[in-house]
Amino acid sequence: MTTQLGYASPVDLDTYGAYAVSDPQYPFIGRLGDPDFPEEAGRYHLYLSHGCPWAHIAAIVRHARGLTEVISASYVDEERDGRGWAFRERFGPDPVNGFTLLRDAYEATRPGYTGHISVPTLWDRAGHRIVANAYNDIPNNLATAFEGFADPAAADLYAEDLREAIDTTDTDFATAARRGGLWTSEEGETINTLERSDAHLADKRYLFGNRFTLSDIRFWVKLLRFPETYRAAIAQDGRTLVDYPNLWGYARDLYTRPEFRATTDLAVQAENRARRFPDSPAGPTAEQWAAPHDRATLG
Repeated sequence: MTTQLGYASPVDLDTYGAYAVSDPQYPFIGRLGDPDFPEEAGRYHLYLSHGCPWAHIAAIVRHARGLTEVISASYVDEERDGRGWAFRERFGPDPVNGFTLLRDAYEATRPGYTGHISVPTLWDRAGHRIVANAYNDIPNNLATAFEGFADPAAADLYAEDLREAIDTTDTDFATAARRGGLWTSEEGETINTLERSDAHLADKRYLFGNRFTLSDIRFWVKLLRFPETYRAAIAQDGRTLVDYPNLWGYARDLYTRPEFRATTDLAVQAENRARRFPDSPAGPTAEQWAAPHDRATLG
């Protein structure tokens, strides 16, 4: 059931139930630059969500590399029922295919598809099919593809000499996030991973010194969602992001970069937090995010 103007009908949990993740989850693993997906400006489109951290990472990388005029993007609605992600009035219709549900893109690619409907989803206009929905691979691919189209002044987000270290760092941060910010050592000691990161950033502007990388983007997206991501650490001692001086300065510093501001909807973040975790502490206000910091001189 859809409304007019190419929008899905409102969320209806009574009719469609709640959305449930089903297998296969991330079966589309194409890469830009492969023979099937040549690097052609204007050929690809990213389906994103403001609230989804994985989609947010892809959005920041796209902007950071200067690919906003090369790869188009649009946003799904933030609320889902059993139909999955949908296009509604708040963030506009699907500008590429006129789909009302993101599920339509999966059905067009693989008729009869019954697996997970996820963002980010990378779409091929020429082939009328999904390139990839593997959330962790898409940012890596965007960080290295379209070399001839990207902004030459953009940072090398996935530099070859740091690639192994970036992958290890991102895995460690992802594991720490799944544990709510706490880590139990082999000796049974409970370690606050945020304290470790705060100390690491005491004399470094970015995680790898003066080099801005994918790891900074992935970590910042977690910090933005601090009350949701690090619930165990908050429960331990009540500290939130603003109570870690180096992490908070680091987060504000990154927020001054255009790729972060242009892709971050603080109102959506607050709404999602209130809807999904009504008892969690509120995050920093827009004024706090824009407050001055003094990290620019760090190496």
